[in-house]
Amino acid sequence: MISTAIRVARVGSAAELAAAVLMLAGYPAIMVAALIPSVPAFAAATAVTYLADHYLHRQGSYLINRLSKVRAGLSIRFLIRQLLLILLLARLDLSDNLIFYGATACFIAFYGLQAPHGALVTLIRNRRRLPVATRNVDLASRVRIPDAPRMGLLNRSAEKMLHLDLAAVVGILVAAAMDWALPGFIGIGVTIVLGTLYVLALMPYVRGKKVPPSADKILAKVDDWLRDYRPETVLYFSGSKDSVYQVNMWLETMEQLDSRPLILLRERVILQNLAPTTVPVICVPGGVHLMNMDLSTVRVALYAANVGKNIHLLRVPTMKHVFIGHGDSDKLASVNPFSKAYDEVWTAGRAGRDRYAIADVGVRDEDIVEVGRPQLAPIQTRQGTPEGPRGAAADGYCPTVLYAPTWEGWDGDPGNTSLMLAGENIVKKLLKADPPVRVLYKPHPFTGTVLAKAGAAHEKITALIEKAAAERAADPRFQVDAAAQAAARAELARIEARLAVLVGNGGGDKGDEAEASRDGVVDVAKYEEIARLRGEWNDAYWRSFPVWEHRVVTGAEPRLYDCFNVADAMVSDISSVVSDFIASGKPYAVTDSAAVGAEEFKRQNTAVRAATILSNSAAELGELLEAVRDPAADPLAEDRVELKQYLLGPDEPTSIEQFNTAVANLAIKAEARNVGQESRAAASAAEATTKA
Repeated sequence: MISTAIRVARVGSAAELAAAVLMLAGYPAIMVAALIPSVPAFAAATAVTYLADHYLHRQGSYLINRLSKVRAGLSIRFLIRQLLLILLLARLDLSDNLIFYGATACFIAFYGLQAPHGALVTLIRNRRRLPVATRNVDLASRVRIPDAPRMGLLNRSAEKMLHLDLAAVVGILVAAAMDWALPGFIGIGVTIVLGTLYVLALMPYVRGKKVPPSADKILAKVDDWLRDYRPETVLYFSGSKDSVYQVNMWLETMEQLDSRPLILLRERVILQNLAPTTVPVICVPGGVHLMNMDLSTVRVALYAANVGKNIHLLRVPTMKHVFIGHGDSDKLASVNPFSKAYDEVWTAGRAGRDRYAIADVGVRDEDIVEVGRPQLAPIQTRQGTPEGPRGAAADGYCPTVLYAPTWEGWDGDPGNTSLMLAGENIVKKLLKADPPVRVLYKPHPFTGTVLAKAGAAHEKITALIEKAAAERAADPRFQVDAAAQAAARAELARIEARLAVLVGNGGGDKGDEAEASRDGVVDVAKYEEIARLRGEWNDAYWRSFPVWEHRVVTGAEPRLYDCFNVADAMVSDISSVVSDFIASGKPYAVTDSAAVGAEEFKRQNTAVRAATILSNSAAELGELLEAVRDPAADPLAEDRVELKQYLLGPDEPTSIEQFNTAVANLAIKAEARNVGQESRAAASAAEATTKA
């Protein structure tokens, strides 16, 4: 019942739901206390609303956002509380008392301070909002960008300003209870003085040297940097905060390019959530600014997603445009007709080429280039039978099966994901497997964003796994190496402490976006140390708990590929996850959620040709587990080898070598086109001169 209420209220936890209920119930309670009248009851109810409101703001509650949409925003809630305090004074027959007039004058004056405060905050933020935001671009030596105001001044500024009324409210309540005006006037004075000081503290940041240069000057300096750096290959990306993984997966590849790389982003929220990289990054929200940017040295533009804003760069004829996507699968997104807008489409292997031919969406075969998947380099292949603690199972080890379903998709088609129809069956059979296996569950980050049923299925599966994990921990068959785990946890804590020092708060230590752009040049030594520590963290993480312990893995760490490397097999759905896992050579199963039948399912989806096909009942799961327990008797092993090459290309040359070759070849084509245009222009000019 509580989980249903949490879902309906769109809150993140039971504590958040309780805070929401207390806040919403608090205001009627304040009104009742004012009408009675009762100072203690009024004070108690008021305290509840202050605390609940503050907690919900700190949690970024959806409810707070909704209240502002129905004219019950933060300032209105404070105003109501103050008006009810005036009502309390009147009901206490203090309407002729100085404290009544003082309270009325205080709240009017306090609200009079809100206008200049809000105006100053807005003006400062607008003036410090640069037309571009950057990382790894040396702006500091080219343009003066002043330090941001102290974060305490601008961060949650409206909330902080309004909470200054607390001194006046407390003072007035004390005055009402004691029938003595002095405490009230002291509180009123504190509120007005603090509000005035807050406004005065903001004023220096709207004039003089504390104001950043104009947008035109910033853009000119960015162009200066571009002319000096001379980028050759651009990764272009536009999307929502939830799609940032689509660009993050290409960062390491961009770092390994033989040509000079640049990343162009279109949304500030993408830059804020971008993973660390040594590649220069420029975020250009404005289409006009992008189209006027000096990208004359760029010869190859790479696109990781088909979005409308791509047109702002696609219009540039001096560079060749390539769709590289953000995964390789049999989903319709992998053969989007929009792909014919690009000069070339790069796929991992032959399967991608055939996929476009079958779809017949206008992408010509000669425009398709097979480059492998550079991102798959960290995926390890199966190295015989994994070792584990003796006694965990009859054959001496406890195999790990990863369940990594995809999400429900924007259209909510039940065939997109196994979660709703098959997820519970899959997990239950894995948890009850004999000999036992360990279950890792890593859901797609978008799960539940479109269909509440998918979110509910995810919660149920999570509960099943957590319950099974607790039962297994109490089972004497499963032994724990306490010393080894304690050592791993200590190592984990040491690594996390060092990472906290190196990473800080993810860029939040910078005053604002302008300051982060000015100082955002990566420290390469620190970056390399962080990369090394993340590898050590991953190793320590898996050693910090028993190898037989069921686990729900969410969040950015450990990564999906890290889960691949500790798993002996995987169950998933039609998505790029399946194609990526095939690189490991390990057994896998794919769920036919739409129930089209195994043969038709294989015909429609190339990536499942070497998979165990599961129905929604998951009755076929035993075939996968047999292949895991006895690799020598695995009937699909050879099929997986053939399919891996078909989907992902050959192992040699390496994928990054293939990718670099493709970039170089296309750059030559772009340069040839540009030289040809210049030659024709020169010939036309010479002919015109001759005729004249």
